[in-house]
Amino acid sequence: MYTTNNEQEQDREVVIKAEDVGIAFSSNQRDDYKSIAIKYLTTKKDKEKKQKKPKKTWPLRHINFTGYKGEVVGIVGSNGSGKTTFCKAITGILQPDEGKMHVDGKVSALFSMGMGFNKELTGRENVYLNGMMLGIEKEKIDSFFDEIHAFSELGEFIDRPMKNYSSGMKARLGFSVAAHLEPEILILDEALNTGDRAFTTKAAEKIRELLDKAKMVIIVTHSHRYAKRNCDRLIWLEQGEIRAIGEPAEVLEQYEATIPKVNRKPRKRLELTKTESEVKDQAVVTAKDLTIKFNNNRKNEHIALNKVNFTISEGEVVGIIGHNGAGKSTLCKVMTQILKPDEGQMVVNGQTTALLSYGTGFNQQLPGIDNIYLNGMLLGLPKKVVDKHVEEIIEFSGLGNKINQPIKSYSSGMRARLGFSIAAILKPDIFILDEALSTGDVAFKQKASEKIQEMMEQAKAVIIVSHSMKFVETVCTRAIWMERGQVKQDGPSEQVVAAYREATGQRKTKVKKKKKTIVKQ
Repeated sequence: MYTTNNEQEQDREVVIKAEDVGIAFSSNQRDDYKSIAIKYLTTKKDKEKKQKKPKKTWPLRHINFTGYKGEVVGIVGSNGSGKTTFCKAITGILQPDEGKMHVDGKVSALFSMGMGFNKELTGRENVYLNGMMLGIEKEKIDSFFDEIHAFSELGEFIDRPMKNYSSGMKARLGFSVAAHLEPEILILDEALNTGDRAFTTKAAEKIRELLDKAKMVIIVTHSHRYAKRNCDRLIWLEQGEIRAIGEPAEVLEQYEATIPKVNRKPRKRLELTKTESEVKDQAVVTAKDLTIKFNNNRKNEHIALNKVNFTISEGEVVGIIGHNGAGKSTLCKVMTQILKPDEGQMVVNGQTTALLSYGTGFNQQLPGIDNIYLNGMLLGLPKKVVDKHVEEIIEFSGLGNKINQPIKSYSSGMRARLGFSIAAILKPDIFILDEALSTGDVAFKQKASEKIQEMMEQAKAVIIVSHSMKFVETVCTRAIWMERGQVKQDGPSEQVVAAYREATGQRKTKVKKKKKTIVKQ
Protein backbone atom coordinates (compact mmCIF):
# COMPACT_ATOMS: atom_id res chain seq x y z
CA MET A 1 0.00 0.00 0.00
CA TYR A 2 1.30 3.44 -0.95
CA THR A 3 0.59 6.59 1.09
CA THR A 4 1.53 10.20 0.45
CA ASN A 5 2.59 13.11 2.62
CA ASN A 6 0.43 16.07 1.61
CA GLU A 7 1.14 18.55 4.40
CA GLN A 8 2.08 21.33 1.97
CA GLU A 9 -1.06 20.72 -0.08
CA GLN A 10 -3.65 20.82 2.71
CA ASP A 11 -4.91 24.25 1.64
CA ARG A 12 -5.56 23.23 -1.99
CA GLU A 13 -9.04 22.40 -3.25
CA VAL A 14 -9.57 18.63 -3.37
CA VAL A 15 -11.23 17.36 -6.58
CA ILE A 16 -10.67 13.59 -6.26
CA LYS A 17 -10.03 11.61 -3.10
CA ALA A 18 -9.60 7.85 -3.07
CA GLU A 19 -9.40 6.23 0.35
CA ASP A 20 -8.20 2.60 0.38
CA VAL A 21 -10.22 1.91 -2.79
CA GLY A 22 -10.46 -1.64 -4.08
CA ILE A 23 -12.25 -3.05 -7.15
CA ALA A 24 -13.00 -6.78 -7.30
CA PHE A 25 -14.08 -8.97 -10.20
CA SER A 26 -15.70 -12.33 -9.57
CA SER A 27 -15.98 -15.22 -12.02
CA ASN A 28 -19.70 -15.53 -11.23
CA GLN A 29 -20.37 -11.82 -11.86
CA ARG A 30 -23.53 -11.03 -13.80
CA ASP A 31 -22.74 -10.93 -17.50
CA ASP A 32 -24.47 -9.82 -20.69
CA TYR A 33 -26.71 -12.33 -22.48
CA LYS A 34 -24.28 -12.86 -25.37
CA SER A 35 -21.50 -13.79 -22.96
CA ILE A 36 -23.77 -16.15 -21.02
CA ALA A 37 -24.79 -17.90 -24.26
CA ILE A 38 -21.17 -18.31 -25.41
CA LYS A 39 -20.09 -19.59 -22.01
CA TYR A 40 -22.94 -22.13 -22.08
CA LEU A 41 -21.92 -23.38 -25.52
CA THR A 42 -18.16 -23.47 -24.90
CA THR A 43 -17.92 -24.61 -21.26
CA LYS A 44 -17.54 -28.34 -20.56
CA LYS A 45 -20.37 -29.63 -18.40
CA ASP A 46 -18.39 -31.73 -15.98
CA LYS A 47 -19.09 -32.02 -12.28
CA GLU A 48 -15.67 -30.73 -11.25
CA LYS A 49 -16.21 -27.40 -12.96
CA LYS A 50 -19.66 -27.03 -11.44
CA GLN A 51 -18.24 -27.57 -7.98
CA LYS A 52 -15.50 -24.98 -8.37
CA LYS A 53 -16.02 -21.88 -6.28
CA PRO A 54 -15.90 -18.55 -8.12
CA LYS A 55 -12.55 -16.82 -7.81
CA LYS A 56 -12.33 -13.18 -6.82
CA THR A 57 -9.59 -11.08 -8.38
CA TRP A 58 -8.57 -7.54 -7.42
CA PRO A 59 -7.46 -5.50 -10.46
CA LEU A 60 -7.26 -2.51 -8.08
CA ARG A 61 -6.64 -2.47 -4.33
CA HIS A 62 -5.43 -0.22 -1.49
CA ILE A 63 -5.63 2.90 -3.67
CA ASN A 64 -5.01 6.16 -1.79
CA PHE A 65 -4.83 9.31 -3.84
CA THR A 66 -5.78 12.99 -3.58
CA GLY A 67 -6.17 15.08 -6.74
CA TYR A 68 -6.18 18.88 -6.56
CA LYS A 69 -7.77 21.60 -8.64
CA GLY A 70 -5.67 22.94 -11.49
CA GLU A 71 -3.32 20.01 -11.99
CA VAL A 72 -2.66 17.52 -14.78
CA VAL A 73 -2.07 14.07 -13.34
CA GLY A 74 -0.56 11.30 -15.46
CA ILE A 75 -0.94 7.57 -14.85
CA VAL A 76 1.78 5.16 -16.01
CA GLY A 77 2.37 1.45 -15.60
CA SER A 78 2.62 -1.76 -17.58
CA ASN A 79 -0.32 -3.20 -19.53
CA GLY A 80 -2.88 -4.72 -17.17
CA SER A 81 -1.62 -2.80 -14.13
CA GLY A 82 -5.08 -1.32 -13.36
CA LYS A 83 -4.89 2.07 -15.08
CA THR A 84 -8.17 1.77 -17.02
CA THR A 85 -9.92 0.24 -13.98
CA PHE A 86 -8.83 3.23 -11.90
CA CYS A 87 -10.22 5.64 -14.51
CA LYS A 88 -13.53 3.76 -14.59
CA ALA A 89 -13.74 4.02 -10.80
CA ILE A 90 -13.28 7.81 -11.01
CA THR A 91 -16.00 8.11 -13.67
CA GLY A 92 -18.42 5.98 -11.62
CA ILE A 93 -18.60 3.21 -14.24
CA LEU A 94 -17.23 0.90 -11.54
CA GLN A 95 -18.15 1.22 -7.88
CA PRO A 96 -15.53 0.41 -5.19
CA ASP A 97 -15.88 -2.93 -3.42
CA GLU A 98 -13.66 -1.52 -0.69
CA GLY A 99 -12.94 1.99 0.51
CA LYS A 100 -14.40 5.30 -0.69
CA MET A 101 -14.09 7.37 -3.87
CA HIS A 102 -15.05 11.05 -3.69
CA VAL A 103 -15.23 13.04 -6.96
CA ASP A 104 -16.18 16.73 -6.91
CA GLY A 105 -17.26 17.53 -10.47
CA LYS A 106 -18.72 16.15 -13.67
CA VAL A 107 -16.37 13.70 -15.39
CA SER A 108 -15.86 13.52 -19.17
CA ALA A 109 -13.83 10.48 -20.17
CA LEU A 110 -12.31 9.42 -23.48
CA PHE A 111 -11.44 5.72 -23.21
CA SER A 112 -9.04 4.72 -25.94
CA MET A 113 -9.66 5.89 -29.48
CA GLY A 114 -13.13 6.02 -30.96
CA MET A 115 -14.93 4.39 -28.03
CA GLY A 116 -18.50 5.68 -27.94
CA PHE A 117 -18.58 6.46 -31.66
CA ASN A 118 -21.07 4.92 -34.07
CA LYS A 119 -19.04 3.86 -37.09
CA GLU A 120 -22.02 4.06 -39.45
CA LEU A 121 -22.65 7.73 -38.61
CA THR A 122 -20.61 10.63 -39.94
CA GLY A 123 -18.12 12.55 -37.81
CA ARG A 124 -20.59 15.45 -37.60
CA GLU A 125 -23.37 13.18 -36.34
CA ASN A 126 -21.02 11.59 -33.80
CA VAL A 127 -20.10 15.01 -32.40
CA TYR A 128 -23.78 15.56 -31.53
CA LEU A 129 -24.20 11.97 -30.33
CA ASN A 130 -21.23 12.26 -27.95
CA GLY A 131 -22.34 15.69 -26.76
CA MET A 132 -25.81 14.48 -25.90
CA MET A 133 -24.34 11.42 -24.12
CA LEU A 134 -22.48 13.94 -21.93
CA GLY A 135 -25.79 15.64 -21.17
CA ILE A 136 -25.11 18.75 -23.28
CA GLU A 137 -27.99 20.47 -25.05
CA LYS A 138 -28.03 20.61 -28.86
CA GLU A 139 -27.93 24.42 -28.91
CA LYS A 140 -24.69 24.40 -26.93
CA ILE A 141 -23.15 21.79 -29.24
CA ASP A 142 -24.16 24.00 -32.18
CA SER A 143 -22.18 26.87 -30.71
CA PHE A 144 -19.05 24.72 -30.29
CA PHE A 145 -19.27 22.67 -33.48
CA ASP A 146 -17.18 24.90 -35.76
CA GLU A 147 -14.45 25.08 -33.12
CA ILE A 148 -14.49 21.28 -32.68
CA HIS A 149 -14.33 20.77 -36.44
CA ALA A 150 -11.45 23.21 -36.89
CA PHE A 151 -9.45 21.76 -33.99
CA SER A 152 -9.82 18.18 -35.25
CA GLU A 153 -8.43 19.21 -38.67
CA LEU A 154 -10.65 16.61 -40.33
CA GLY A 155 -11.79 18.93 -43.11
CA GLU A 156 -14.28 17.25 -45.44
CA PHE A 157 -13.94 13.98 -43.48
CA ILE A 158 -16.31 15.42 -40.87
CA ASP A 159 -19.17 14.43 -43.20
CA ARG A 160 -17.79 10.96 -43.97
CA PRO A 161 -18.89 7.80 -42.10
CA MET A 162 -16.52 7.00 -39.24
CA LYS A 163 -15.99 3.49 -40.58
CA ASN A 164 -13.74 5.19 -43.16
CA TYR A 165 -11.65 6.95 -40.48
CA SER A 166 -8.17 5.87 -39.51
CA SER A 167 -7.43 5.27 -35.83
CA GLY A 168 -5.65 8.63 -35.67
CA MET A 169 -8.65 10.47 -37.12
CA LYS A 170 -10.91 8.90 -34.49
CA ALA A 171 -8.46 10.03 -31.82
CA ARG A 172 -8.49 13.59 -33.21
CA LEU A 173 -12.27 13.84 -33.20
CA GLY A 174 -12.71 12.13 -29.83
CA PHE A 175 -10.29 14.51 -28.13
CA SER A 176 -11.77 17.56 -29.87
CA VAL A 177 -15.27 16.71 -28.64
CA ALA A 178 -14.17 15.89 -25.09
CA ALA A 179 -11.96 18.97 -24.75
CA HIS A 180 -14.29 21.60 -26.21
CA LEU A 181 -17.55 20.78 -24.45
CA GLU A 182 -16.38 22.34 -21.18
CA PRO A 183 -15.56 19.30 -19.01
CA GLU A 184 -15.00 19.74 -15.27
CA ILE A 185 -12.79 16.67 -14.93
CA LEU A 186 -11.32 15.31 -18.16
CA ILE A 187 -9.94 11.76 -18.31
CA LEU A 188 -7.93 10.65 -21.34
CA ASP A 189 -7.24 6.91 -21.18
CA GLU A 190 -4.66 6.22 -23.93
CA ALA A 191 -6.76 8.43 -26.18
CA LEU A 192 -3.90 10.21 -27.97
CA ASN A 193 -1.60 7.26 -28.64
CA THR A 194 -2.41 7.18 -32.36
CA GLY A 195 -2.31 10.92 -32.97
CA ASP A 196 0.54 12.37 -35.02
CA ARG A 197 3.18 14.51 -33.27
CA ALA A 198 1.76 17.87 -34.38
CA PHE A 199 -1.74 17.05 -33.10
CA THR A 200 -0.41 15.61 -29.84
CA THR A 201 1.47 18.86 -29.21
CA LYS A 202 -1.64 20.91 -29.99
CA ALA A 203 -3.72 18.69 -27.68
CA ALA A 204 -1.22 19.23 -24.84
CA GLU A 205 -1.60 23.01 -25.24
CA LYS A 206 -5.39 22.64 -25.22
CA ILE A 207 -5.25 20.64 -22.01
CA ARG A 208 -3.41 23.51 -20.30
CA GLU A 209 -6.04 25.96 -21.57
CA LEU A 210 -8.76 23.72 -20.16
CA LEU A 211 -7.45 24.15 -16.64
CA ASP A 212 -8.67 27.78 -16.67
CA LYS A 213 -12.23 26.39 -16.66
CA ALA A 214 -11.91 22.69 -15.83
CA LYS A 215 -10.94 21.46 -12.38
CA MET A 216 -8.54 18.68 -13.32
CA VAL A 217 -7.17 16.54 -16.15
CA ILE A 218 -6.06 12.90 -15.83
CA ILE A 219 -4.02 11.29 -18.62
CA VAL A 220 -3.14 7.60 -19.01
CA THR A 221 -0.09 7.31 -21.24
CA HIS A 222 2.80 5.03 -22.21
CA SER A 223 4.78 7.99 -23.57
CA HIS A 224 7.31 8.90 -20.89
CA ARG A 225 8.42 11.98 -22.81
CA TYR A 226 4.80 13.21 -22.95
CA ALA A 227 4.35 12.57 -19.23
CA LYS A 228 7.48 14.56 -18.32
CA ARG A 229 6.52 17.51 -20.48
CA ASN A 230 2.82 17.80 -19.73
CA CYS A 231 2.00 16.36 -16.30
CA ASP A 232 2.32 18.04 -12.90
CA ARG A 233 2.36 14.71 -11.04
CA LEU A 234 2.52 11.04 -11.98
CA ILE A 235 0.91 7.96 -10.48
CA TRP A 236 2.75 4.69 -11.11
CA LEU A 237 0.34 1.75 -10.93
CA GLU A 238 1.58 -1.84 -10.90
CA GLN A 239 -0.42 -5.02 -10.27
CA GLY A 240 -3.38 -2.97 -9.14
CA GLU A 241 -1.52 -0.98 -6.48
CA ILE A 242 0.13 2.45 -6.42
CA ARG A 243 3.91 2.14 -6.31
CA ALA A 244 4.71 5.85 -6.40
CA ILE A 245 3.14 9.32 -6.72
CA GLY A 246 5.13 12.46 -7.29
CA GLU A 247 7.23 14.58 -9.63
CA PRO A 248 7.16 13.01 -13.15
CA ALA A 249 10.92 12.60 -13.67
CA GLU A 250 11.39 10.92 -10.28
CA VAL A 251 8.43 8.54 -10.69
CA LEU A 252 9.50 7.58 -14.21
CA GLU A 253 13.04 6.85 -13.03
CA GLN A 254 11.64 4.45 -10.44
CA TYR A 255 9.28 2.82 -12.97
CA GLU A 256 11.91 2.49 -15.71
CA ALA A 257 14.30 0.79 -13.28
CA THR A 258 11.85 -2.14 -13.05
CA ILE A 259 11.55 -2.67 -16.81
CA PRO A 260 13.44 -5.86 -17.70
CA LYS A 261 16.16 -5.56 -20.29
CA VAL A 262 15.79 -7.62 -23.45
CA ASN A 263 18.61 -10.12 -23.96
CA ARG A 264 19.49 -9.47 -27.58
CA LYS A 265 21.08 -12.24 -29.65
CA PRO A 266 23.97 -11.09 -31.84
CA ARG A 267 22.65 -10.29 -35.31
CA LYS A 268 22.96 -7.71 -38.00
CA ARG A 269 21.26 -4.45 -37.15
CA LEU A 270 18.56 -3.28 -39.51
CA GLU A 271 20.59 -0.51 -41.07
CA LEU A 272 20.45 0.23 -44.78
CA THR A 273 24.18 -0.29 -45.31
CA LYS A 274 24.03 -3.79 -43.82
CA THR A 275 20.73 -5.03 -45.26
CA GLU A 276 21.00 -3.99 -48.92
CA SER A 277 22.54 -7.31 -49.82
CA GLU A 278 19.77 -9.19 -48.02
CA VAL A 279 16.96 -7.55 -50.01
CA LYS A 280 16.01 -9.90 -52.85
CA ASP A 281 14.81 -9.10 -56.35
CA GLN A 282 11.52 -10.92 -55.72
CA ALA A 283 8.62 -8.43 -55.47
CA VAL A 284 6.28 -9.16 -52.54
CA VAL A 285 3.86 -6.23 -52.81
CA THR A 286 3.34 -4.09 -55.93
CA ALA A 287 0.98 -1.11 -56.25
CA LYS A 288 0.32 0.22 -59.76
CA ASP A 289 -1.69 3.45 -60.10
CA LEU A 290 -3.67 2.32 -57.04
CA THR A 291 -6.79 4.45 -56.48
CA ILE A 292 -9.50 4.15 -53.80
CA LYS A 293 -12.62 6.32 -53.77
CA PHE A 294 -15.17 6.69 -51.00
CA ASN A 295 -18.67 7.81 -51.94
CA ASN A 296 -21.03 9.76 -49.71
CA ASN A 297 -24.60 10.57 -50.69
CA ARG A 298 -24.29 14.03 -49.15
CA LYS A 299 -20.98 15.06 -50.68
CA ASN A 300 -18.90 14.37 -53.74
CA GLU A 301 -16.69 11.31 -53.75
CA HIS A 302 -13.47 11.40 -51.75
CA ILE A 303 -10.26 10.01 -53.22
CA ALA A 304 -8.51 8.25 -50.30
CA LEU A 305 -5.65 6.91 -52.46
CA ASN A 306 -4.68 8.61 -55.72
CA LYS A 307 -2.46 6.76 -58.24
CA VAL A 308 -0.16 5.19 -55.65
CA ASN A 309 2.89 3.36 -57.05
CA PHE A 310 5.54 1.36 -55.17
CA THR A 311 7.13 -2.09 -54.97
CA ILE A 312 8.16 -3.85 -51.76
CA SER A 313 10.81 -6.55 -52.21
CA GLU A 314 11.41 -9.66 -50.16
CA GLY A 315 13.54 -8.92 -47.09
CA GLU A 316 12.38 -5.33 -46.50
CA VAL A 317 10.93 -3.79 -43.36
CA VAL A 318 8.91 -0.82 -44.57
CA GLY A 319 7.54 1.96 -42.36
CA ILE A 320 4.55 3.97 -43.58
CA ILE A 321 4.39 7.47 -42.11
CA GLY A 322 2.28 10.60 -42.54
CA HIS A 323 -0.39 12.73 -40.91
CA ASN A 324 -3.76 11.32 -39.79
CA GLY A 325 -5.98 10.90 -42.83
CA ALA A 326 -3.04 10.63 -45.25
CA GLY A 327 -4.22 7.23 -46.52
CA LYS A 328 -2.00 4.89 -44.45
CA SER A 329 -4.76 2.67 -43.00
CA THR A 330 -6.59 2.59 -46.34
CA LEU A 331 -3.40 1.35 -47.98
CA CYS A 332 -3.11 -1.46 -45.40
CA LYS A 333 -6.72 -2.49 -46.00
CA VAL A 334 -6.05 -2.79 -49.73
CA MET A 335 -2.98 -4.96 -49.08
CA THR A 336 -5.11 -7.27 -46.91
CA GLN A 337 -7.92 -7.27 -49.53
CA ILE A 338 -10.42 -5.72 -47.12
CA LEU A 339 -10.81 -3.01 -49.79
CA LYS A 340 -10.74 -3.51 -53.56
CA PRO A 341 -9.09 -0.91 -55.81
CA ASP A 342 -11.39 1.35 -57.84
CA GLU A 343 -8.57 1.90 -60.31
CA GLY A 344 -5.13 0.37 -60.78
CA GLN A 345 -4.08 -2.79 -59.01
CA MET A 346 -2.44 -4.23 -55.92
CA VAL A 347 -0.46 -7.45 -56.37
CA VAL A 348 0.47 -9.36 -53.18
CA ASN A 349 2.74 -12.40 -53.47
CA GLY A 350 2.15 -14.32 -50.24
CA GLN A 351 -0.25 -14.84 -47.35
CA THR A 352 -0.87 -11.60 -45.49
CA THR A 353 -1.31 -11.35 -41.71
CA ALA A 354 -2.50 -7.95 -40.57
CA LEU A 355 -2.90 -6.40 -37.15
CA LEU A 356 -4.99 -3.34 -37.98
CA SER A 357 -5.01 -1.36 -34.76
CA TYR A 358 -5.27 -3.24 -31.48
CA GLY A 359 -7.97 -5.85 -30.85
CA THR A 360 -9.23 -6.02 -34.44
CA GLY A 361 -10.57 -9.52 -35.08
CA PHE A 362 -11.11 -10.37 -31.42
CA ASN A 363 -14.40 -11.70 -30.07
CA GLN A 364 -15.07 -9.54 -27.03
CA GLN A 365 -17.00 -12.22 -25.10
CA LEU A 366 -14.46 -15.01 -25.51
CA PRO A 367 -11.36 -15.28 -23.30
CA GLY A 368 -7.91 -14.59 -24.68
CA ILE A 369 -7.05 -18.30 -25.02
CA ASP A 370 -10.08 -18.93 -27.24
CA ASN A 371 -9.24 -15.87 -29.34
CA ILE A 372 -5.82 -17.34 -30.07
CA TYR A 373 -7.53 -20.33 -31.72
CA LEU A 374 -10.13 -18.11 -33.37
CA ASN A 375 -7.44 -15.93 -34.95
CA GLY A 376 -5.48 -18.99 -36.01
CA MET A 377 -8.49 -20.35 -37.85
CA LEU A 378 -9.08 -16.96 -39.49
CA LEU A 379 -5.51 -17.24 -40.80
CA GLY A 380 -6.37 -20.64 -42.28
CA LEU A 381 -4.22 -22.60 -39.82
CA PRO A 382 -5.28 -26.06 -38.59
CA LYS A 383 -5.85 -26.50 -34.84
CA LYS A 384 -2.77 -28.75 -34.57
CA VAL A 385 -0.53 -25.91 -35.76
CA VAL A 386 -2.02 -23.46 -33.23
CA ASP A 387 -1.62 -26.10 -30.48
CA LYS A 388 2.14 -26.15 -31.12
CA HIS A 389 2.46 -22.39 -30.66
CA VAL A 390 -0.20 -21.53 -28.08
CA GLU A 391 2.11 -21.69 -25.02
CA GLU A 392 4.70 -19.55 -26.82
CA ILE A 393 2.02 -16.97 -27.70
CA ILE A 394 0.81 -16.79 -24.09
CA GLU A 395 4.35 -16.50 -22.74
CA PHE A 396 5.34 -13.79 -25.23
CA SER A 397 2.18 -11.75 -24.50
CA GLY A 398 3.00 -11.73 -20.78
CA LEU A 399 -0.70 -11.95 -19.90
CA GLY A 400 -0.33 -14.89 -17.50
CA ASN A 401 -3.62 -16.03 -15.96
CA LYS A 402 -5.42 -13.12 -17.63
CA ILE A 403 -5.37 -15.20 -20.82
CA ASN A 404 -8.44 -16.97 -19.40
CA GLN A 405 -10.40 -13.72 -18.93
CA PRO A 406 -12.79 -12.33 -21.59
CA ILE A 407 -11.23 -9.91 -24.06
CA LYS A 408 -13.81 -7.27 -23.11
CA SER A 409 -12.09 -6.98 -19.71
CA TYR A 410 -8.68 -6.30 -21.32
CA SER A 411 -7.13 -2.87 -21.49
CA SER A 412 -6.13 -1.60 -24.93
CA GLY A 413 -2.51 -2.40 -24.12
CA MET A 414 -3.35 -6.00 -23.22
CA ARG A 415 -5.16 -6.38 -26.56
CA ALA A 416 -2.12 -4.97 -28.32
CA ARG A 417 0.11 -7.52 -26.56
CA LEU A 418 -2.10 -10.47 -27.48
CA GLY A 419 -2.79 -9.35 -31.04
CA PHE A 420 0.89 -8.85 -31.80
CA SER A 421 1.86 -12.13 -30.13
CA ILE A 422 -0.65 -14.14 -32.18
CA ALA A 423 0.24 -12.51 -35.48
CA ALA A 424 4.02 -12.59 -34.98
CA ILE A 425 4.46 -16.12 -33.62
CA LEU A 426 2.22 -17.79 -36.22
CA LYS A 427 4.90 -16.85 -38.80
CA PRO A 428 3.14 -14.93 -41.58
CA ASP A 429 4.53 -14.39 -45.09
CA ILE A 430 3.74 -10.67 -45.03
CA PHE A 431 3.18 -9.00 -41.66
CA ILE A 432 1.29 -5.68 -41.51
CA LEU A 433 1.12 -3.61 -38.32
CA ASP A 434 -1.21 -0.60 -38.47
CA GLU A 435 -0.72 1.40 -35.23
CA ALA A 436 -0.94 -1.92 -33.42
CA LEU A 437 1.77 -1.12 -30.86
CA SER A 438 0.67 2.42 -30.06
CA THR A 439 -0.68 1.34 -26.66
CA GLY A 440 2.03 -1.13 -25.68
CA ASP A 441 4.15 -0.43 -22.61
CA VAL A 442 7.90 0.21 -22.90
CA ALA A 443 9.03 -3.31 -22.06
CA PHE A 444 6.70 -4.92 -24.57
CA LYS A 445 7.70 -2.51 -27.33
CA GLN A 446 11.31 -3.58 -26.77
CA LYS A 447 10.30 -7.23 -27.13
CA ALA A 448 8.15 -6.46 -30.19
CA SER A 449 11.01 -4.62 -31.92
CA GLU A 450 13.27 -7.60 -31.29
CA LYS A 451 10.62 -9.99 -32.61
CA ILE A 452 10.11 -7.98 -35.81
CA GLN A 453 13.82 -8.24 -36.53
CA GLU A 454 13.75 -12.00 -35.87
CA MET A 455 10.73 -12.40 -38.17
CA MET A 456 12.78 -11.29 -41.16
CA GLU A 457 14.37 -14.76 -41.09
CA GLN A 458 10.96 -16.29 -41.99
CA ALA A 459 8.66 -13.53 -43.26
CA LYS A 460 8.93 -12.14 -46.77
CA ALA A 461 8.28 -8.56 -45.66
CA VAL A 462 7.10 -6.52 -42.68
CA ILE A 463 5.06 -3.33 -43.16
CA ILE A 464 4.57 -0.99 -40.20
CA VAL A 465 2.31 2.08 -39.88
CA SER A 466 3.58 4.27 -37.06
CA HIS A 467 3.69 7.85 -35.77
CA SER A 468 6.90 7.04 -33.86
CA MET A 469 9.70 8.35 -36.03
CA LYS A 470 12.32 6.82 -33.76
CA PHE A 471 10.66 3.39 -34.11
CA VAL A 472 10.61 3.71 -37.93
CA GLU A 473 14.26 4.81 -38.01
CA THR A 474 15.37 1.98 -35.72
CA VAL A 475 13.33 -0.96 -37.01
CA CYS A 476 12.60 -0.15 -40.67
CA THR A 477 15.02 -0.33 -43.58
CA ARG A 478 12.79 1.87 -45.74
CA ALA A 479 9.98 4.40 -45.28
CA ILE A 480 7.07 5.54 -47.44
CA TRP A 481 5.70 8.99 -46.58
CA MET A 482 2.00 9.33 -47.47
CA GLU A 483 0.35 12.73 -47.91
CA ARG A 484 -3.24 13.34 -49.11
CA GLY A 485 -3.54 9.84 -50.52
CA GLN A 486 -0.29 9.99 -52.51
CA VAL A 487 3.32 8.92 -52.00
CA LYS A 488 5.21 12.07 -50.97
CA GLN A 489 8.59 10.38 -50.58
CA ASP A 490 9.93 6.82 -50.68
CA GLY A 491 13.42 5.73 -49.69
CA PRO A 492 15.80 4.80 -46.84
CA SER A 493 14.03 5.25 -43.51
CA GLU A 494 16.50 7.76 -42.05
CA GLN A 495 16.32 10.02 -45.10
CA VAL A 496 12.51 9.96 -45.37
CA VAL A 497 12.04 10.48 -41.61
CA ALA A 498 14.49 13.42 -41.70
CA ALA A 499 12.52 15.04 -44.54
CA TYR A 500 9.21 14.42 -42.71
CA ARG A 501 10.59 15.94 -39.50
CA GLU A 502 11.80 19.01 -41.36
CA ALA A 503 8.46 19.47 -43.13
CA THR A 504 6.44 19.09 -39.92
CA GLY A 505 8.76 21.10 -37.69
CA GLN A 506 9.77 18.13 -35.53
CA ARG A 507 13.17 18.04 -33.92
CA LYS A 508 15.21 14.90 -33.68
CA THR A 509 15.88 14.36 -30.01
CA LYS A 510 18.71 12.35 -28.55
CA VAL A 511 17.72 9.93 -25.86
CA LYS A 512 19.80 10.47 -22.74
CA LYS A 513 20.64 7.39 -20.75
CA LYS A 514 19.79 7.61 -17.09
CA LYS A 515 21.31 5.82 -14.18
CA LYS A 516 18.69 3.40 -12.97
CA THR A 517 18.09 2.88 -9.29
CA ILE A 518 16.30 -0.04 -7.70
CA VAL A 519 13.20 0.91 -5.76
CA LYS A 520 12.93 -0.72 -2.37
CA GLN A 521 9.36 -1.69 -1.63
